[in-house]
Amino acid sequence: MIYSNRLGFSKRLLAFRRNLSTAGMDDVLFEVKNDVGIVTLNRPKALNALNMSMVTKILPKLKEYESQVRMVIVQGAGGKAFCAGGDVKSIALSGVGATSLELGANFFRTEYSMNSTIGKYKIPYVSLIDGITMGGGVGISVHGKYRVATERTLFAMPETAIGLFCDVGGSYVLSRLDRHLGVMLGLTGCRLKGADVVKAGIATHFVHSSKMDDLRAKLIQDVRDPGTVLAENTEDLSAVEFTMAPFVEKIDSIFSHERVEAIVDALKADGSKWAQGVLKSLNEVSPTGMKITRKEISKGKNLSLDECLIMEHRLAYRCTEANYSEDFFEGVRALLIDKDKSPKWCPAALEDVKDEIIDKYFEPLPKDKELKLL
Repeated sequence: MIYSNRLGFSKRLLAFRRNLSTAGMDDVLFEVKNDVGIVTLNRPKALNALNMSMVTKILPKLKEYESQVRMVIVQGAGGKAFCAGGDVKSIALSGVGATSLELGANFFRTEYSMNSTIGKYKIPYVSLIDGITMGGGVGISVHGKYRVATERTLFAMPETAIGLFCDVGGSYVLSRLDRHLGVMLGLTGCRLKGADVVKAGIATHFVHSSKMDDLRAKLIQDVRDPGTVLAENTEDLSAVEFTMAPFVEKIDSIFSHERVEAIVDALKADGSKWAQGVLKSLNEVSPTGMKITRKEISKGKNLSLDECLIMEHRLAYRCTEANYSEDFFEGVRALLIDKDKSPKWCPAALEDVKDEIIDKYFEPLPKDKELKLL
């Protein structure tokens, strides 16, 4: 295969297997203080990206905490990132075929089950999203009740850039953002920073990073409802303008189109500097990934979180199947492995990504492969 040849596959596969066998035991830390469960994502060199080891540990611990503590706090180690996403590189490095399909299915199944658990959590769940918060980092935070951003928070759902789609419940979250903002964020991978993460509806509270340690201590020490503690110790952003405010009308109009081709045409017709910048972003990402993302967001607005996760599991499974597009493997290669930033998408043009092909991604899996959520 073209992908395998370009990757230098056998050498990278050996390295991948060595990394699996030497996976650290401390990639996620758990502790309880004053009846508060604290989960620390602890892979700072990897920007706390979630791997199979981590989600396998976190899922049962969250279920355990739900009946044993009064609140859960989730945070990232290292100061640069809360969580930069899921460790999709390990899936791609296993190669196109049965191995990657099995690894991907196991990872996505466990990660999405974790997302579902967070979305239905019966006790307060507080995410301190200081630093990079992308992809899987969104999934482990945004479904909880409270999300605290700082001036260092950098949010994005950049999956179309690696030939994937907005997963971890992205179809649920993005479809519920105001005025088609979620469609724009999902298709382009556009980044939001600092207070904008709150203004967009991703975070619920904002505090300067210099005060995060103090906020965490107060959440642990104060036995009152965490919503009260957060309200008393975070900033009022009512007077702060959303930096994308000048473009919300255009976003709402242009990204309301159901077909990605119509979105592109509307951007071209607009012709403004802003529209040209958005077009540049769309021209760099996977056409297949864009069409899947637009369709999943459209469907997601009428589905529950669990229904969205079941749909996304089907999409993720298909994206790692050999008889579907290899854009996921090519995108990971180009952006995360070889880092040449020159993915060769197939198909390369939007008009060549036929609706009937996209529809197949959404079809139910065999019963033994479907995601089962409690």
